[in-house]
Amino acid sequence: MERLEIHTKRLRIRNLKLSDLKDFHFYRSNPEVVKFQGFDVKNLEECREFIRTQMHQLFGKPMEWVQYGIEKLENNKLIGDCAIKISSNDEGTASIGITLSPKEQNKGYAKEVMLGILHFLFEQQNVHRVVETLITNNISSEKLVLSIGFRKEGIFLESSFVEDKWIDSLQYAMLKKEWKKLKHY
Repeated sequence: MERLEIHTKRLRIRNLKLSDLKDFHFYRSNPEVVKFQGFDVKNLEECREFIRTQMHQLFGKPMEWVQYGIEKLENNKLIGDCAIKISSNDEGTASIGITLSPKEQNKGYAKEVMLGILHFLFEQQNVHRVVETLITNNISSEKLVLSIGFRKEGIFLESSFVEDKWIDSLQYAMLKKEWKKLKHY
C-alpha cells in the first residue's frame, strides 16, 4: 500500500486534509450534488470527521474505498473529491467515484480526473479492469464514462434505494487492453 498523488494538466489528486473542510462542506452539504451518490448531505462536523478518517489512508487495500481530494493547481483549492476501491476477490479490478463542487462542474474536470486515475490504475498499478456502476438517471456520469470509452455491461433492476424509491443501476467497464487502444495519454 502507498500514499497516492496523481497530477493532471490542471489538477492534483491527493489525500484530503483538514484545511479542505470549508470547500469540502460546501459541496457535500448540497442535496443536488449528493443525489446520485451513495451518501447523504453532511453537516460541518460530519465533514470534519470524514476528512479525519480519510486523510492518512493509503491506496491499495482491497475492498476499501479511499477518498482523495481534487485540487486545482492554479490556486491549490479543493474543487471535489474522488474515491478508488480495489476489489477484494480480484486485485485486478477497481472502481472509481467522483464528486465535484457545483461551481466546478461542466469544465472538463471530471473527465480529467477519470483519465488521470485510469492512467494510474492501468499503467502504474497494473489493474486489469475498471468498473463503474451508475444510477440510471445520472445522465452526466453516463455521458462521461461513454466519452472515455467504457462499455455498457448491464442493468441492475431496482438495485439502489434513492430518494425513497428503488431505482435501476447501469454497469460500465473498461479493460486494460481497451484502455491501451484508446490512447488517452
